[in-house]
Amino acid sequence: MLAINMADVVNVLNTCKPYLIGFGVVFVIALIVLIAAFKLDKAKRKLVRSEAGIAILLALVVVVNLICFGPMNSMISLATGNGTIQEETSAEATDLVEQIADEGIVLLKNEDNILPLADSNKLNVFGWASTNPCYGGTGSGSLSDAYETVSLLQGLENAGFELNTELSDFYTAYRADRPEVGMWAQDWTLPEPTADSYTDDLMNNAKDFSDTAMVVITRVGGEGADLPVDVSQVTYTNNSDEYNDFEPGEHYLQLSQTERNMLDLVCENFDNVVVVYNGANAMELGFLNEYEQIKGALWCPGTGQSGFNSLGSILSGEVNPSAKTSDTFVADLTATPTWNNFGIMYYDNMDEFNVVSVGATGEEEVSTPSFVNYVEGIYVGYKFYETAAAEGLINYDETVVYPFGYGLSYTTFTQEMGEITEADGNISFDVTVTNTGDAAGKDVVEVYYNPPYTNGGIEKATANLVAFEKTETLEPGASETVTITFKAEDMASYDYQNAKAYVLEAGNYEISINSDSHTAIDSQTYTVAETITYSGDNARSTDAQTAENTFDYAAGEVTYLSRANGFANYAEATAEPATYTMPEDQKANFHNNSNYDPTEYNNADDEMPTTGADNGMELADLRGAAYDDENWDKLLDQMTVEDMDALIALGGFQTNTVASIGKVQTIDCDGPASINNNFTGTGSVGFPSAVMIANTWSTDVATAFGQSIGKMADEMGVSGWYAPAMNIHRSAFAGRNFEYYSEDGLLSGKMAANAIIGANEYGVYAYMKHFALNDQESNRLSMLCTWSNEQAIREIYLKPFELAVKEGGTGAVMSSFNYIGTHWAGGSSSLLQTVLRDEWGFQGFVLTDYFGVYGYMNSDQAIRNGTDCMLVAYDTETNHVKDQESATGVQAMRQACKNILYTVVNSRAYDPENLETGLMGWQIAAIVIDVIFAAIIIVLEVVAIKKFLKRNATEVKSQASK
Repeated sequence: MLAINMADVVNVLNTCKPYLIGFGVVFVIALIVLIAAFKLDKAKRKLVRSEAGIAILLALVVVVNLICFGPMNSMISLATGNGTIQEETSAEATDLVEQIADEGIVLLKNEDNILPLADSNKLNVFGWASTNPCYGGTGSGSLSDAYETVSLLQGLENAGFELNTELSDFYTAYRADRPEVGMWAQDWTLPEPTADSYTDDLMNNAKDFSDTAMVVITRVGGEGADLPVDVSQVTYTNNSDEYNDFEPGEHYLQLSQTERNMLDLVCENFDNVVVVYNGANAMELGFLNEYEQIKGALWCPGTGQSGFNSLGSILSGEVNPSAKTSDTFVADLTATPTWNNFGIMYYDNMDEFNVVSVGATGEEEVSTPSFVNYVEGIYVGYKFYETAAAEGLINYDETVVYPFGYGLSYTTFTQEMGEITEADGNISFDVTVTNTGDAAGKDVVEVYYNPPYTNGGIEKATANLVAFEKTETLEPGASETVTITFKAEDMASYDYQNAKAYVLEAGNYEISINSDSHTAIDSQTYTVAETITYSGDNARSTDAQTAENTFDYAAGEVTYLSRANGFANYAEATAEPATYTMPEDQKANFHNNSNYDPTEYNNADDEMPTTGADNGMELADLRGAAYDDENWDKLLDQMTVEDMDALIALGGFQTNTVASIGKVQTIDCDGPASINNNFTGTGSVGFPSAVMIANTWSTDVATAFGQSIGKMADEMGVSGWYAPAMNIHRSAFAGRNFEYYSEDGLLSGKMAANAIIGANEYGVYAYMKHFALNDQESNRLSMLCTWSNEQAIREIYLKPFELAVKEGGTGAVMSSFNYIGTHWAGGSSSLLQTVLRDEWGFQGFVLTDYFGVYGYMNSDQAIRNGTDCMLVAYDTETNHVKDQESATGVQAMRQACKNILYTVVNSRAYDPENLETGLMGWQIAAIVIDVIFAAIIIVLEVVAIKKFLKRNATEVKSQASK
């Protein structure tokens, strides 16, 4: 999502332009008449003046009505919503925030059992971020300011810690004049005081106060920009670059020199140091092992409104940490497979497709088609590091600081793996977890498989998460047995080069229970006797239609990383792009609004559907009806082309009304960490970032999160939720990682699916987003051509969405800004028709991401390829369907409307207690005001005429007397 900027204001004014011009014409005519009236006698002159004034007033009333009940009808309806969240519901949500943080803050290091800090309640807290921590991220995923936020220091104090206020006062004063930035701004400054700013008195007082020091390091990301890979190249618009001291080539996810100097100073003065990393992006944390004084460390992503209470509770020992990392932490991010192929890369031969637009500042901006190559293929995150270590490409201990799925506890556990059984294609076994320590706690069962691999064959990672379960709280000595079940077909790999289908190759599959992606606790072997190819009529059990190659066009001319011969092509595959020129054959298939003509795709055999019929049906009649119920055609026959166009074109934060079928307006709201109505200002409690939710490894937590969002949305009168977001942490530098769950598709998909299930319990349809391959913010609006092979697309980037559809039953989808190959994701039939609907069986509707047009988004291309609705609440250049004359165009409109209506009628909006089909409150008020103005105009007209007649009679009598 994007904020409303100057371009949006221009579009709104353009929408109202005809009406404003009409009023201007009336006004000018009235002025001309008034000037001409000076030649008339006094009585007539005054009558003309009165009539001109009345005409202007009447024109103003008419124009305001036309605008309000016309192009601005939807926006006014959105702005006059009146739902409110109950205090009890908000209190429950706040409690859930802390439950998520209790289970989502990861204990990374605990030497000498320094944690919990039970011996003393006095604590020195170092680091400027301790007074300005990360609660979430910027952009549409930011928190509502309607609720009180518990700061990091407050969270510690609420847990009973006495803090050295001299330190916090020092940091507050140091950054007092730091420029403020808005919700949508990216601020990469790190106003860490220099080491020489700490006086001897300050440090001596700190040592006298407590022998323990906690250091807070924070990094914040957000929508619209990725984290800088070279901070020295960042241009600051707020004159705040004085706070940064990165050397050329240094990136934002390493310590700045000032931070390192501060750590040096702290470790010189304290033998017991605990570091808290507060941020969602997987920072370089190798420094934690460079100082012997750093004995404890925690990863605390954005906490939401009150999650810092949990940080205090974990440090004090009131809560036993049970979180596991949802990403891999590496020592050197510049050595990752994605480093050279992430960020800003423009084509050098695509100038004819350049787009000139009005930017946020009101100035013209030029967008050039750009690209990113997903060269690493399936080897994303831990799947690369585990496989690369097995193949001898890397030294694992030197490369990986903390593995995926890693996390410590204040107690100890054992896990015993039962025998594997198989029935009807389902693999099952029990795992008995026993608390062998002396504190109550929870543990996570992580299940991975290592498939058979043939050198040069189908690409496969040595470690693949296939299932997980989290225990209940276990008292010391207590045990719990969890049953693990997954399908054998879940271990199939997609062979895009030969079989062009999912293949479960014959051989031995090592199935293990692990404490993290690298450390196996126990394992067993499952043998596939004969290779199974899921092609033709032999689809996987969860597929409505057999999967086959759909994205060949998106592979491009990219060398993809291969495991063959121990990753022999690593250097070649992961190098910087060799060319910035799009090949001519690919260029011929590139479309934006400059060269897309819908009529070129019309089918002469298509028949024009019935429109405007009088079948006496209303949308409410189809609540609960099957998607293929014949009555849908009868209902759709009643819609006119104009009805369909309005429903498709105006889908921003709403679905539009359709009077001909009794369809009411429904309200949709952002965002992934809360539910916020940007028009009324009503918002919910803000939850921790998606990363922290993923760190819980608890589907129960994810379900509770969705239920809480659903309940609050229901009380707000909101039916659609623009979330959950589930793109992949392909790079640690992606600005929006805070609102995406993980580097792993299965963990992301399970969390998202359960959040969707929870929201749906309250009739709220969730828009899974951003579909798909929207894994960086850089150039996301610059026709970003994303190149990836089909195996990676399906196994990595589509995996969470697949689970959200098949297991979560999502009813809505938000597509993404980027292109897949040369096809805009929102206009890709391969993605939205073949995969989403045909293969996965999705029944619902697809919405664009924010419909700012950007030179390539248009309604015609969208609806002909699987998108149904444009995310904008006012008219733009291309949100209305242009081809409303052809049978092909109208059929596409009809199908889009059916998809929207099917989801809406089965939502909370059509629960009998919620359904309101009459005029909205503002419309009734507007009509009352119109009646009042009509009466005023009539009275003014009567008075004007009477005065004229009286003056005229007086003048006639005066003339007669002369």
